Order: sequence, then C-alpha cells, then structure tokens
Amino acid sequence: MTTLGAKAEELLDQALVEEATKKSGLIWVRGSEVPVLEGQARAVPTRALWHVWHDGAACLIGDGPGEQPLPGLVDGGDAVVTVRSKDKGGRLVAWAAKVVELTPGSPQWEAAVAELKGKRLNAPDGEAMTGRWARECRVLRLEPTGGTSELPDGSLSAPPLPTPATTRQPAPAGLPRLLFKKRKRRQA
Repeated sequence: MTTLGAKAEELLDQALVEEATKKSGLIWVRGSEVPVLEGQARAVPTRALWHVWHDGAACLIGDGPGEQPLPGLVDGGDAVVTVRSKDKGGRLVAWAAKVVELTPGSPQWEAAVAELKGKRLNAPDGEAMTGRWARECRVLRLEPTGGTSELPDGSLSAPPLPTPATTRQPAPAGLPRLLFKKRKRRQA
C-alpha cells in the first residue's frame, strides 16, 4: 500500500469515528482493568454512557450523585469505545481512546461542560448543576488514539449490570380495576 493510501485510510477512519460518535446518543465504553489486590486486577464491564462530541473527543460527565458511573476510566488510562448506529442500533465502529480528566474551572472544562449541560436530561438541580459537577463529579475526554478496531462477531448480549436504580415491585392490586374503569367511561 502506498503512503498516500495509508494516509487516506487514516483520514477515513478519523471521519468515521467523529461522524458516528457525533450522531450517536450513547456509546459503549470499556475502561482499563481496576486493581483489586496487589498484582491482581478485575476486568471492567462495558457500559453504555451518554456523551457529547466536542473538540475532537467524546466528553463524559459522571461519578457523582445522580450521574452515570465511570468505572475503569482513569486519567491517562486507555478505553475502547464502541459506537452504534442511531437508526438501526447495530455496531458501526470501535475505536481506542486515551482518557483525559479535565480540571474544574479550566478553559477545556468550561467548554466541555457548556456542551454537556445542553444535553443533560432531567437534571435535579437545573442551572446549579455545573457547580455540582465542579464539586462532586468528573468530566472526562475520550480522545481517539488511532484507527478503528475490528468489530467482533455475535451479539455480545449480556445481562444488565446490577444497580440500586432497579426496583421491581408488584403492581398495586387495585390498579387493573382503575385502568379498566377509565376505558369503560371513554367508550360510553
């Protein structure tokens, strides 16, 4: 392959990563292994995370109260990002990333937070959330480090990760009667 061909392929990979990540609302991220004991590490599961594409990287907010967890994503560490198609939901591209934690109040942090703030849905504290993010959360940039990875075959489906947010309780006994009563009134 000629040098021009390799450079063209690299540019196409960059364009694919940027365009796919910009358009996707969620990305699947697997961070570095987490040390458990001396000489031992635990693999970190892949997580679906919301993000914004800003200034050549995927920006994330998390690890604070009411925000998404970011296990295995440490400053200076590596991550693998898989991007899905917004239309069909299938995997489009996987890319390697370097994790960079932004310092609260820095110009990069301010720019990333301005973008993230516009995409954050259902924030409990509205306009005060940026102050909470500065005090209690981490803002990360996942910067692409090279070309794309080969996508694996198969579904890669797995059971959902345990979370305190899931509360499965039976429906109240009177609920079906209330629902059916409203339908009868509408039909009359």
